[in-house]
Amino acid sequence: MSDRGTRTYDSLHMGRSSIDLYSNDVGAPFVEITSFAAYVGGSPTNISVGGRRLGLKTALLTGLGVDPVGDFILHFLKNEGVDTRFSPRKPGHRTSAVVLGIEPPDKFPLVYYRDNCADIELTIDDVLAAPVADAKVLQFAGTNLSKEPSRSATMFAAETAHQVGTEVVFDVDFRPDQWHDPRAFGVVVRSVLPLVDIVIGTEDEINASMLTDPTQMQLTHSQVSDTKVQGDTKRAIDYILSLGPKAVVEKVGSRGARIHLKDGEVIDAPGYPVEIYNILGAGDAFGAGFLYGHINGWGWRKSARLGNACGAIVVTKHGCANFMPTYDEVMAFVNERGGLE
Repeated sequence: MSDRGTRTYDSLHMGRSSIDLYSNDVGAPFVEITSFAAYVGGSPTNISVGGRRLGLKTALLTGLGVDPVGDFILHFLKNEGVDTRFSPRKPGHRTSAVVLGIEPPDKFPLVYYRDNCADIELTIDDVLAAPVADAKVLQFAGTNLSKEPSRSATMFAAETAHQVGTEVVFDVDFRPDQWHDPRAFGVVVRSVLPLVDIVIGTEDEINASMLTDPTQMQLTHSQVSDTKVQGDTKRAIDYILSLGPKAVVEKVGSRGARIHLKDGEVIDAPGYPVEIYNILGAGDAFGAGFLYGHINGWGWRKSARLGNACGAIVVTKHGCANFMPTYDEVMAFVNERGGLE
């Protein structure tokens, strides 16, 4: 096992990639949209770009179709400096797409096109070809676990990382419509948590991952998909920590983030209030900023504060990956607002 300080990559990101079509008609109902802007998306892909813009050396493990959409994504990522050598093309499968409406402050409808999706075809062989042991952090998303072969490949990647001393960061990324039964999400998540060091998620995502109450498990597919997942969030966090992770980073929107540690300590990291334009992708911007600080040894609070600042910048923008801030941009933002402390 190599020393983490000598590894080639700061972070390896595994999971979704897509072309994201964002409505240009901000405020218009979805049925009245007349045009879209094309950006790059997918949670781990977004985080890889955000980390790279901040200064991390990032690599991406995703699956892409042999199609122009795959070409579009690779072109953007190569220009950004994200290492895509480990992201295979998957003949016979298509690069995914997402169509998004923007109706601020609280309506952001989105539709996934992930039938026959290339990134779900990631395999154990793809993981073996990737630099899991040559990265300081492996970051993956919950949607990876929704279908095979990506599920087994992701669990294998986490297992390998755990064995070679690569820190494992799990972004919960609960997308109920990507699961055959959203209640299965928690069942699968709980099986991978012993291999995870840090969990990042919202209150709803944390509760969904720990959904074990028999009365909640009796909810129908549509009820779990269409409503907030209720639960005792503190109890859910304690349960997550009991399964292995050393920290749960709870994203609490405009209030920032709370870091829950295994010894019971809770660290508050306040947010940076801004006027919301588009919340889509803000969580990925947070993930990029948090990982930058964490990998550079900034400590929990300061790392989360940087994540909050990145998220605050992106909620004022039209898209996500294409609008991730650079280190200089985010530091200028925080310095105008009292800094990171």
